[in-house]
Amino acid sequence: MLPSLQESVDGDDKEVESSEEGGGLLEERRPERASTSYYCLYSYHGCRLNHSIDSDDGSPSSSAAETPSSDDFSLSLVDTNLPAEAETELCSFIMKHLAKGAFFEGMGNVASIELSIPESRVGCYYCLFQPEKCTETANPECSTTPVDYVICFLGGSEKGLELFRLELDRYIQDLKINLDSEQKNLETCVKPYLETWFEDSVCAIQRVVQLFQEKLAFVLHAALSYTPVEVKESDERTKKDINRFLRAASLQGFVQEGTMASLYIAMTEGRQKSVVIDCSGPQPQFYNAGSNKFCEDWMQAFLNGSEGGNPFLFRQMLENFKLKAIQDINNLKRFIRQAEMDHYALFKCYLFLRNCGSGDVLLKVVKVEHAEMQEAKNVITVLEEFMKETAVA
Repeated sequence: MLPSLQESVDGDDKEVESSEEGGGLLEERRPERASTSYYCLYSYHGCRLNHSIDSDDGSPSSSAAETPSSDDFSLSLVDTNLPAEAETELCSFIMKHLAKGAFFEGMGNVASIELSIPESRVGCYYCLFQPEKCTETANPECSTTPVDYVICFLGGSEKGLELFRLELDRYIQDLKINLDSEQKNLETCVKPYLETWFEDSVCAIQRVVQLFQEKLAFVLHAALSYTPVEVKESDERTKKDINRFLRAASLQGFVQEGTMASLYIAMTEGRQKSVVIDCSGPQPQFYNAGSNKFCEDWMQAFLNGSEGGNPFLFRQMLENFKLKAIQDINNLKRFIRQAEMDHYALFKCYLFLRNCGSGDVLLKVVKVEHAEMQEAKNVITVLEEFMKETAVA
């Protein structure tokens, strides 16, 4: 295992152990974690919170709606699995944040909250949303008195849930589709969906690691190289798990959107075939899959971490996997700039590609990014030839 990788994994453990909640993430190692996740759904009555986000840092613009006071709105409990006393405490917490205007429709926040439950202090994801059935209807009554909802998911620690904030934002999209103002399908559809939020969103990465074991390197390589993945003969949950893992493992958000789009086009239109995962047998089978030393090292790190059964640790490791890949990409781009003027730097660039463990992927990324830069393209062409000769030898 590469020293930098080992330092990343060790750093994760130390960071988890020193969390502000006194090791809250380590508590998730307990087998009963699924039974200690909670949810709470409120209907929101009062003035609409039509905040908009214009600035790059996500802060509300000056045109945002005025902050409502607690007299302007009310919350009504729709459904929860919290004890009554804890729900009252949570409601008070949400009311205070609503009064501060700390809600943006469809964008969740994460905080730490202390409630009258066995875990005492837990992470709380909370989000304001409006059902799509109400926004799409032409009913004047709905447009004048629209029904908004506030959803709260509680479990783990604040730091742990923050890792899954974007996943939970996506998770409520289905809730927005299925929930209507009359709540007709609350028992049959909405409640079961709320009850499984932790297993569906937080534990998906862990299930993928356990499913693929040593073959996880193929999945990591596909995510890193922007190779399309096709899942066959799989149940719906497994297919969603794999797609969530691929989305979480991709470099989206780290690499420029234009570069990502060009890479995806290059992979789909080029000679690279889609990776096919056949789940029809007792063990998943991969076709057209690739791997490299970088992905194999990280695969081993994930397997080593699976013994503790901590889903939050898996998510943090996935973030470190991406950060290390970005660090290698930036180092390669720096070497390429130097190699444009220095032949020795070109040799250093070649050595870096050989030793980093993911030279095949890195070359594809920088080739797309430097497509319009002739001198850099010449360097990359030479590097590609060097790498091909080494592979043949």
